[in-house]
Amino acid sequence: MTDTARTARAGVPERPTLDGIEDTWARHWQQEGTYTFDRSKERRDVYAIDTPPPTVSGELHMGHVFSYTHTDTVARFQRMRGRAVFYPMGWDDNGLPTERRVQNVYGVRPDPALPYDPGWTPPGQPVSEDARKNPTAISRRNFIELCELLTAEDEQVFEALWRRLGLSVDWSLTYTTIGRAARTASQRAFLRNLTRGEAYQAEAPTLWDVGFATAVAQAELEDRERPGAYHRLRFHGAGGREVLIDTTRPELLPACVALVCHPDDERYADLVGSAVRTPVFDVEVPVRAHPLADPAKGTGIAMVCTFGDLTDVTWWRDLELETRVVIGRDGRLLPEPPAGVPAGAYAALAGQTVNAARRALVELLTEAGDLVGEPRPITHPVKFYERGDRPLEIVSTRQWYLRNGGRDADLREELLARGRELRWVPEHMRHRYEHWVGGLTGDWLVSRQRFFGVPVPVWYRLDDAGEPDFTHPLTPDEAALPIDPSSEPPPGFDEAQRGRPGGFVGDPDVLDTWATSSLTPQIVGGWETDPDLFARVFPMDLRPQGQEIIRTWLFSSVVRAHQEHGVLPWRDTVLSGWILDPDRKKMSKSKGNVVTPMALLEQHGSDAVRYWAANGRPGTDLAFDPAQIKVGRRLATKLLNASRFALGLGAADALRAPATEPLDTAMLTELSGVVAAATTAFDGYDHTAALMATEAFFWRFCDDYIELVKERAYGTGPGADSARAALATALSVQLRLFAPVLPFVTEEVWSWWRYGSVHRATWPTTYEVGRAVQAPGDPELLRLASDALGQIRRAKSERKLSMKVDVPLAEALGPAALLDRLTLIADDVRAAGRVAKLDLLPDRTPELVIACAF
Repeated sequence: MTDTARTARAGVPERPTLDGIEDTWARHWQQEGTYTFDRSKERRDVYAIDTPPPTVSGELHMGHVFSYTHTDTVARFQRMRGRAVFYPMGWDDNGLPTERRVQNVYGVRPDPALPYDPGWTPPGQPVSEDARKNPTAISRRNFIELCELLTAEDEQVFEALWRRLGLSVDWSLTYTTIGRAARTASQRAFLRNLTRGEAYQAEAPTLWDVGFATAVAQAELEDRERPGAYHRLRFHGAGGREVLIDTTRPELLPACVALVCHPDDERYADLVGSAVRTPVFDVEVPVRAHPLADPAKGTGIAMVCTFGDLTDVTWWRDLELETRVVIGRDGRLLPEPPAGVPAGAYAALAGQTVNAARRALVELLTEAGDLVGEPRPITHPVKFYERGDRPLEIVSTRQWYLRNGGRDADLREELLARGRELRWVPEHMRHRYEHWVGGLTGDWLVSRQRFFGVPVPVWYRLDDAGEPDFTHPLTPDEAALPIDPSSEPPPGFDEAQRGRPGGFVGDPDVLDTWATSSLTPQIVGGWETDPDLFARVFPMDLRPQGQEIIRTWLFSSVVRAHQEHGVLPWRDTVLSGWILDPDRKKMSKSKGNVVTPMALLEQHGSDAVRYWAANGRPGTDLAFDPAQIKVGRRLATKLLNASRFALGLGAADALRAPATEPLDTAMLTELSGVVAAATTAFDGYDHTAALMATEAFFWRFCDDYIELVKERAYGTGPGADSARAALATALSVQLRLFAPVLPFVTEEVWSWWRYGSVHRATWPTTYEVGRAVQAPGDPELLRLASDALGQIRRAKSERKLSMKVDVPLAEALGPAALLDRLTLIADDVRAAGRVAKLDLLPDRTPELVIACAF
């Protein structure tokens, strides 16, 4: 059957199958524009989703399938509720992950000093391990072209998987974080931050990833447990006084600028304000007091080095200490000692890696007799860039920052207030946001010393000596954006003046990828480029995302919208849980326990995989369970076959007839409650509760109700008409209830007997179901009938008889009131159980008991 033919009623196939329906319906939805956003709708009729753009630096995994399925159920539900759903898809393709992938795939590294080679071609695939370890240097522009090439290929693979999964995104709204629209929005926002004083440049201690050779922001840090050792060093005070300190980084001794103790520590009170001399180098350093010093840690007094960790930075800043930098951007000790440190003693450390310098200094300390005892092995947390594999260093660099409340108490309170405005699902995730904002120690470092990113859109004048004037950056007009200062001159200059005294130089850095991703609502919403669209979608309704990036993506998005627009960027945020392996461990590439989804989608079908995903609530971890996927496959198959059976009973032609018989009205009345429960659950972003309520009813509908009424439905007269009408309403309603989770099978069945798409049909309401019955029914009648039929079946099963065996006589015992209700449905029970005679006998038994005679 062609896709075009499916726009009309297709008729019930003789042998319905789930095989191939994903390709059929994905193609049909695209051709028909089923999920195209209707931009004629007013804002109140729009539901806008700020879809997470997945990082294009590898493969999508089951964690992606898990969380993106959740978002898709929201989009489909809101669409059926009559909202014009703005559901874009983006690709997060700039930044370090892409650069690392390109370097690994092609065995290359960028070198800005090399000229662009338009004829250069990448090596064949796969490259050798030696090529990865010793990469070929290529120009910055050649490297960027490789990044663009690889991300384009990856994005096609990602899109194919998303289509296979059935995400109902509007693919005409696709964007990339390195695309022209994103670069324009990112640079515009930065320039406005600069104009308002929210962006600034400073020479300051900077967290530095040696492997990637770039600065790192506080939000990108993670602690990893690493082995180390405490070394006890002997400092020398006046009058022969010895001061012992414990340190895990003795190689920073030449960077020592002070010793610090707690103000209330009586052991060192007499030393505060005096000076001591360092071992080996014999440099005089002051002893100061600071409340962050921990009397219980080590000897209670610590050396302050510039810079060993973030506490050193705090002490250095608060106590206004000197600066003695010894570690360079390459992770090695600088070739020359800092001012005041003797060159002779330092020579053994110059140019050494951190580990080699540590070993050399321990030898020097031992020779001097100032290493007290043996180093004591420990395991302690060490800070890493979350994507890096070498411990971070702190070096002094010039970087760009955005104010985020780290040093501004008033702004911090405003951002905390924004967090309280936001609806959090689950609510307890808000505390993570507040903990992060309350614990900020500095502003957001947004510049990166990398290549594949959005360029910092400024230049600097060069004075007569060729030195840049960082205090008065040159900026472009917004109409000229996006720009690349490394290849375009600033207004009023020409390219011949680049790098020359009296000319200019472009800022060599790019913006942190989060500085662009934080603007996804603005990028896809057409901020300043499509005011009509922006007015219809911003602020958006929903930000779905992972809980681990509250401090990065969510917080940074709040910061940017607060600064630029004075509002939250969205009304609600839904945080996903983790996917765990069968041993209940979090899946991650580093652990090697990641499962990729395509094979599962092909083997079990997309609806089955979506069913597994929908069984995890927001913020709740879910174990990967192939058995649960198989349950989803059985559910989809049952929906296919039960629908075919119900339609074969004549339900398709009885949709608008009323249900009159007690069992039919009972079933529909119960279904009305399921509609109410599912609607409430979806309104609360609880797709799991909606699915559970719908699925529980569906199995009773199939196993009991259809069996109970099929004989009557095959007949003629009012009773048969009532059964077919009830079947038609129930099938129509249940297909729509399942549609957000099982889009393919519900669309397939819908096409057999209804026009249009189930995903454009209206969401069922209790009013609709109530209108399908002549009078409200008693839902307990369906449960009573199910109980009676179940006992008859059990009696046959216990005697190992076929369910088709006739029962000459069955006796129903129970309270009189219960039997009175059973009378209303007795004919259906007799027909379904193949009971020739059913006697109703009042009894003292509190519940119904069916006794069968064979």
